[in-house]
Amino acid sequence: MTEATRTPTQIDTIADAWVDTLAELEPGLATYIGRFEHNDRFADYSPAGQQRLADEARTTVQALTAAVPTDDIDVVTKLDLVRELELELEVIDSKWNLRDVNVISSPAQSIRSVFDIMPTATTDDWSVIARRLAALPAAIDGYIESLREGIAQGIVPARRQVGEVVSQIGRYTGDTGYFATFASNAAPDEGQLPASIARELAVSSNAARVAYDELAQFLSGELAPAASEKDAVGRELYALQSQRFLGATIDLDETYEWGVEELARMVAEQESIANEIKAGASVEEAVAFLEQDESRKLHGTDELQRWMQETSDRAVAELGKTHFDIPEPIRRLECMIAPTKEGGIYYTGPTDDFSRPGRMWWSVPEGVESFDTWRELTTVYHEGVPGHHLQIAQAVYNRAQLNSWRRLLGGSSGHAEGWALYAERLMEQLGYLDDPADRLGMLDGQRMRAARVVLDLGVHLEKPRLDGKGTWDADYALDFMRANVNMPDEFVKFEVNRYLGWPGQAPSYKVGQRIWEQLRDDVAEREGAAFSIKDFHKRALDIGGVGLDTLREALSR
Repeated sequence: MTEATRTPTQIDTIADAWVDTLAELEPGLATYIGRFEHNDRFADYSPAGQQRLADEARTTVQALTAAVPTDDIDVVTKLDLVRELELELEVIDSKWNLRDVNVISSPAQSIRSVFDIMPTATTDDWSVIARRLAALPAAIDGYIESLREGIAQGIVPARRQVGEVVSQIGRYTGDTGYFATFASNAAPDEGQLPASIARELAVSSNAARVAYDELAQFLSGELAPAASEKDAVGRELYALQSQRFLGATIDLDETYEWGVEELARMVAEQESIANEIKAGASVEEAVAFLEQDESRKLHGTDELQRWMQETSDRAVAELGKTHFDIPEPIRRLECMIAPTKEGGIYYTGPTDDFSRPGRMWWSVPEGVESFDTWRELTTVYHEGVPGHHLQIAQAVYNRAQLNSWRRLLGGSSGHAEGWALYAERLMEQLGYLDDPADRLGMLDGQRMRAARVVLDLGVHLEKPRLDGKGTWDADYALDFMRANVNMPDEFVKFEVNRYLGWPGQAPSYKVGQRIWEQLRDDVAEREGAAFSIKDFHKRALDIGGVGLDTLREALSR
């Protein structure tokens, strides 16, 4: 995987400078990639902060446009970064920041979640955390300023998202909520905090609680009355968000019809496997049968975390011997229970120097105490190896060939999530899902991803319902998901609210998988008998993070 170190070019320098700019303007993003020099700050979430980001993006596009590529790596960098920046400018022009409230990926969550990935080993680390907590109220003020400007311009989120975020904030700020427990549990590895830092942490944590309570009051008192009753964002804005999450332009109507067909195919495949699990059983009956099997159950988050780690470690060890070249720094993946209880499962990549490893996070909702291994096995492969961790950490590792943009920040949800779904099917092909129960679990996830292609496009484009009774809406979406997934209702409700408030993101998984599989098949057809799937994977992953349209062009070279 490591080759002779490439001499940086003019385009590399421009791309690296853009990473420096983003690190300064978006300190939370800097923390994510292991740039800690801005760790005591937040981004400016006000309209002025958005304007500065736009100005810097335009300047970088101009510099890239004038630069001449020296090799194929430069060609890909220039092509993809210009596309990324021009798309970012379109999103800014759409004034998305004035309505950016949703249950999973808006400033309401990211301002808090950055503390999950900050260093905590030393007294100095906790001092930095205290300073960032002290800066949090100003970040919230900037966010409120943007949302208030949205109200003035009539650019507002759906009321449903506003209400759900208010509920989330209550869990952050309560007496036993995130900020209270975070401050009270603070401790460096070497022991107790000095009294002065402990006091600073307590004061700044309380100020953060107050700021979030003020955000909740604004959301419920000012934004909710002005917010939209409609969950749908409409075709124009949806097309822009879809392109943003895929790094590719697709035919939305054709994709909807494909999603309907893909969902039917997943159902048929599940029905066939259900019969293997229990002769004559429907999918629901097979699931009920498996849910009674105590040998496939995990009880409590401690047991879940241990099982995740053991499963991940085993996959890394075995696949590293046979199917992938996995360098030593990438072999470390930490499986974590998230400090929140929102219902999401997600991955955070390693820092640039691997001092913080890649991590798989499970945010377990209140009341969920048991977990089924047959249902969750594929989740570990999806988030870990050969899924997100292999793809993202390998790009981080490949500093000999790629600039910091390509290694650390490039790519799209469709590139990453599409690969992770592709990896799920790959594990089936490699024999890791030979147990029919495990295959049923994998298909349960694949069916969910197909269902949300249909749901996401259906709701936001206001398509006719599949039952012919009116158009898609939130109530039909919830019933539709309940009929197509086997998971606790708390998860289902969270997932549907996520799709309603984050248009275009959920389909990027299954659509991304479709594009990855098309690319593999195209290369296989072109290369004929010389085609090697292992070589294809290496070549594709060594490109690093790019949009899917750019990936297609790079692999065709």
